[in-house]
Amino acid sequence: MDLNELEQTRLEKIALLQAAHVAPYPHRVQRTHTTAAAVQAFIEAEAQASAAPDVTVAGRLVSIRIMGKVTFAHIEDGHGRIQLFLRANQLEPGYELFKKAFDLGDFIEATGALMRTRSGEISVQVTNFRMLAKALTPLPIPKEYTDASGEVARYGAFSDVEERYRQRYADLAVNPEVRGIFRIRSRMITALRRWLDQHDYLEVETPILQPIYGGAAARPFTTHHNQLKQDLYLRISFELYLKRLLVGMYERVYEIGRDFRNEGVSFKHNPEFTQLELYCAYTDLFGMMETVEQMLSSIVEDVLGTPQLTYQGHGIDMTPPWRRANLRDLILEHTGIDYVLFPEAADLRTEMRRRGYDAAANATWGHLVDALLSEVEPSLIQPTFVHAYPVEISPLAKQKPDDPTHVERFELFIGGIEMGNAFTELNDPLEQEQRFIQQGRAYEAGDEEAQPMDEDYLRAMKYGMPPNGGFGLGIDRLAMLLTDRRSIREVLLYPHLRTKET
Repeated sequence: MDLNELEQTRLEKIALLQAAHVAPYPHRVQRTHTTAAAVQAFIEAEAQASAAPDVTVAGRLVSIRIMGKVTFAHIEDGHGRIQLFLRANQLEPGYELFKKAFDLGDFIEATGALMRTRSGEISVQVTNFRMLAKALTPLPIPKEYTDASGEVARYGAFSDVEERYRQRYADLAVNPEVRGIFRIRSRMITALRRWLDQHDYLEVETPILQPIYGGAAARPFTTHHNQLKQDLYLRISFELYLKRLLVGMYERVYEIGRDFRNEGVSFKHNPEFTQLELYCAYTDLFGMMETVEQMLSSIVEDVLGTPQLTYQGHGIDMTPPWRRANLRDLILEHTGIDYVLFPEAADLRTEMRRRGYDAAANATWGHLVDALLSEVEPSLIQPTFVHAYPVEISPLAKQKPDDPTHVERFELFIGGIEMGNAFTELNDPLEQEQRFIQQGRAYEAGDEEAQPMDEDYLRAMKYGMPPNGGFGLGIDRLAMLLTDRRSIREVLLYPHLRTKET
């Protein structure tokens, strides 16, 4: 293990502990109270005018102020922090060992009676302490300064964004607000599950390793099973497996799990991400709109306590009903292009470039329409269902009865970001086969995101699939919204990063 100078100094302190017969990494902990429980116990004893209890608390040392024969320190655990009050005459010879061998970042245990200091802070008057885990590497712990008005300012924080992502453990250890992000994320997922369970949806699990990928327009990651001598794909969606279950007579199913897409990274894309997909028999696109707005408004209020939130300076009201906007009308309004008047990719590309929009030379007509939508996306701040998409880019959705060139599909936008995607699901096996064949032609023409033929899915459909609606939600993007974070990396504990060399 290569140690720098600071780490080498701390290694020497381990030797000091061992020389004093103090284990730097003991096997057992004797904690009786969390920091929050200790504070509460003192408040209750104070209210009842009874003696303050003795407690044993444990946590990481986050501040140390040595003042000769007296030391004030703070420890922090997963519930809060509490001050330790150490006197030399009560702790000798251990007090000198504390001064010489204990550092910020160490995990320690402290026992003593609860008290208030002259400043009024609830503290543990320490009668015994011991090391629980010596930290070899100093944490980038921010310094705190309390001004005359009582405001606490923090400086010297761990602020290098790239290093924070690479060393998330250190980021969490020193930044309480980052820990708060992931608590909100956890409560959000719990609230989603609770809402779905209460509305008779059954949570299921489907394969991550799949012999045929599908359910989305994306390139997969490929792997190989040595024993079976079989190429497999990490799933890009749960859709086709979940809809098979509707054939098997489950009427409402959902899954929350990881998807993997071999695509570029951005502030809203990570190669692996968490998604919710739900499917409901005997409904359609419009039923899904009502389900989604009721579900998400409920989740936001459950987690934040209000249906209103702020995202990147914008006030957003999640109260239903939400706006419904036709894709064609929306693009025409914002770009001046009526894409239906340009049914060939070359013509649409020419019109886009004439009006100053990027139009890739190898993009299909459907991808060009999608590129036009991306020009509109940042303006969709309030919750908006954008519906009626071209059939070319929606191979799993039913065509509109009054317009076979478009399908019953919506994408949900909030805060200028696409949050989810929904269809009136195609349940005609003959039509689905033709769509797969068309996707195969698109793949041969260079569209690497086209979906392959899935014979088993067609076989399932031939047994009869009930009319249904489905919805896929980006869990990470919803977490961005609820925590007011611009980058998906802020809401992923371990985002994918390039190596430092690249």
